[in-house]
Amino acid sequence: MSVSPTFKTFALEQLGRVATDIRARSMFGGVGIYAGQLFFALIDDDIVYLKVDDTNRPDFEALGLGPFQPFGDGGEVMQYYALSADLLEDAEVLEEWVEKALAVALRKKNRKPAVRRKAEPSETTTRKKPRP
Repeated sequence: MSVSPTFKTFALEQLGRVATDIRARSMFGGVGIYAGQLFFALIDDDIVYLKVDDTNRPDFEALGLGPFQPFGDGGEVMQYYALSADLLEDAEVLEEWVEKALAVALRKKNRKPAVRRKAEPSETTTRKKPRP
């Protein structure tokens, strides 16, 4: 996992053309990409990956673009899919793809965490039966 400085600069410039407040953060040998507080993309091995869910994953799959697999083929599949170089270079098309990835990131951020039910006292302690 590595990112060349020239590719990082190029990718950030391209993304900055279609989204505001773009910033990068080094993580695990790659680069995390944020728009404001939304983590919506990453760069690894000089490939940009955008965040996906069921709403935009078919767009990537239709073009034969695959998921980010940090541990190689057959390893864990993350919910980020590769963005082809031609899409990255076309600001008009890129804007639509980035907007969808931002929407995915926003939905994930706004998803309420599962509420954990506290155990009732009777569920956590065993009452002794009174002696006759």
